[in-house]
Amino acid sequence: MQLIDYLIILAYFIFSIGIALFYSKRAGKNTNEFFLSGRNLPWYLAGLSMVATTFAADTPLAVTELVAKNGIAGNWLWWNFAFGGLLTVFFFAKLWRRSGIMTEVEFAEIRYSGKPARFLRGFRALYLGLFMNLIIMGWVNKAMVSILVGMFGIPESQVLFYVFGSMLFVALYSALSGLWGVVVTDAFQFFIAMTGSIILAVVVVQSPQIGGVAGLQSKLPAFTFEFFPAINNAASVGGAFALTTASFLAYVGIIWWASWYPGAEPGGGGYVAQRMMSAKDEKNSLFGTLFFQIAHYAIRPWPWILVGLSTLLLYPHLGSNEKGLGYIYAMRDFLPVGLKGLLVAAFFAAYMSTISTQLNWGTSYIINDFYKRFIRRNEDEKYYVKISRAVTVILMFISVFVTLFINRISGAWEFIVECGAGAGLVLILRWFWWRINAWSEISAMITPFIVYPVIKFYGITFPHTLFYLTSATTVVWLTVTYLTRPTDKEILFSFYRRIHPGGVLWREISSQLPDVKSDSGFFTMFINWIMGVVLVYSMLFGSGSFIFGDIKSALIYLAAAVVSVFVIYGNLSAKPVGLGRQTP
Repeated sequence: MQLIDYLIILAYFIFSIGIALFYSKRAGKNTNEFFLSGRNLPWYLAGLSMVATTFAADTPLAVTELVAKNGIAGNWLWWNFAFGGLLTVFFFAKLWRRSGIMTEVEFAEIRYSGKPARFLRGFRALYLGLFMNLIIMGWVNKAMVSILVGMFGIPESQVLFYVFGSMLFVALYSALSGLWGVVVTDAFQFFIAMTGSIILAVVVVQSPQIGGVAGLQSKLPAFTFEFFPAINNAASVGGAFALTTASFLAYVGIIWWASWYPGAEPGGGGYVAQRMMSAKDEKNSLFGTLFFQIAHYAIRPWPWILVGLSTLLLYPHLGSNEKGLGYIYAMRDFLPVGLKGLLVAAFFAAYMSTISTQLNWGTSYIINDFYKRFIRRNEDEKYYVKISRAVTVILMFISVFVTLFINRISGAWEFIVECGAGAGLVLILRWFWWRINAWSEISAMITPFIVYPVIKFYGITFPHTLFYLTSATTVVWLTVTYLTRPTDKEILFSFYRRIHPGGVLWREISSQLPDVKSDSGFFTMFINWIMGVVLVYSMLFGSGSFIFGDIKSALIYLAAAVVSVFVIYGNLSAKPVGLGRQTP
């Protein structure tokens, strides 16, 4: 790193804090501005903010590790979440915007009744806003530590000091600017991060050691470039990445709808729900979420994949648990002066966009759904903004401490998926079935923690654990649902008037509210979901086919993407159920 590299990094930090200062006055007006941007986000800012948040410092390293171990097909370990993401777009985005609430966990008290609803809201506020949020920030911090150690050779004990400084910077601009500053900074950071990723991919692939895409294809086995895994109970088929039938069903058939995972919650949730509720209206909520799914799965991965394939040739000596570091070594070894600073700035951008969102989102739960709801109920908005800013900084300090106890990023990922297994179906059906109550959600959240140590005692490993966790959790929450009282009719009537989700599972309530015009067109929404899945995967595999010179396949994928766009556009134009309605 030379002086010009450090100046580029400094310029990035100055620009970021400038955005925060610009929006600080607006964020200080009230908590609606601080946490929801006054519910006035256009779709493109909402979508860019979502995708920037999922582009964390660990993401390129994780994709590089997957590709280096299993070839391109290894990405199905996260590509499968697209099914659930597109379900959120067409079934839930408009409902979240229509709800008019500030946070996902506030949903508990507009949908359920009594002490169980209050308990659920407070419990989820601390469970998600503190426990889960701190684990997520801890593993993102851990990834940033690995990047700085690999890039500069600094001892890890010293690197924590730099990470602490970065987090303090993020906490300050998040506390100053609220969601408006976070979102606008996210958009800037996403473009920086993607530009850096593309530049690195071009430089590395065109290097003499690789010899371009053609050289990459000639030097690596053909199975490395397969887009789909083999489904076979053998460990591998001709060296290709293979999943057993059970593993394939777990990844592609269960995770996306059954497990809670940040950024891919069944039915939407977390910071994705926050952005949907912050959109100008239901139309902007839907299109922002659709843009997020396309950018997340179809636009971002290929630069990382190309670098990941290249590391197989450049760093063949890396052990199984070190393969993700190949991305950092490629930055260190191949980027010239200036570009190296840009890439480091890009990693800071990826890191900061995720941390800033986690801080703002987590604070919104702690303040809106715990402190304001149960501790101090009647203060003015200026007071709550002041406390929100203080909590943002406190969360930052705690997350640095948590980082010290995280040794394996993938272990944290597996734990989060497992401890949320089975709850996903409740999170989906609570919108469309009147009989779901607060005890349904509470039991679905608790059961995995009870079953988890039992199946681990018997040596069952991830992802096979998901079959047992999901089955047990589903049986428990269904049983609890029928053994406990339904939600009070007054709450159900109020919820239905506000959301009017429609469908046969609400007929018990909707039949008593003939004046409420309910949503319809569920078959059309289902078609849009299928076409959305086709669109995302067609763009993903079409781009890959084009990069690797398979023009015929690229054109077929492109044709499928175009058809899906026309079908979705036609359906939304013909019957825009609720779209465009401005919700207070």
